[in-house]
Amino acid sequence: MENKIFGFRIVEDLQKIDKDINRNQLKYHNKRVLVSKEFTFDAAHHLHCYDGKCKNLHGHTYKVVFGISGFVNEIGLAIDFGDIKDIWKAEIEIYLDHRYLNETLPKMNTTAENMVVWIYEKMKESLEKRQNQYDGARVEFVRLYETPTSYAEAKREWMELE
Repeated sequence: MENKIFGFRIVEDLQKIDKDINRNQLKYHNKRVLVSKEFTFDAAHHLHCYDGKCKNLHGHTYKVVFGISGFVNEIGLAIDFGDIKDIWKAEIEIYLDHRYLNETLPKMNTTAENMVVWIYEKMKESLEKRQNQYDGARVEFVRLYETPTSYAEAKREWMELE
């Protein structure tokens, strides 16, 4: 008998590994795929040699979007979203969130254009340190929103031209 509440079917018998699906079926393909994860942080900065409002100390709620590609493992994951979050928290966000960026980042004008390349490089380094955990994982892009309608982006193909 099928239980239905408000037109939705209640699953009574969850699919079981090695009974309803074999382990060799978990990996559906051998294609490169991209996963994306977003984060926000709040920070203060000011710009040097700039004749506008941003020459003064001010702050933003930034949004960072990562696009990371790779090949799926035996259970169908290229990189776990939780692993991306762990890298962000431990190796990148610590330099950014609730910080004065002119102090915590390398010597640079803290423009979105400079910062997005630094963030890209940090994520790339972090993935390279973990290359044995993921099959071909690489940063495809990083997008840094300084405001909800303004962002800078670094793409792998541009970063590898240098």
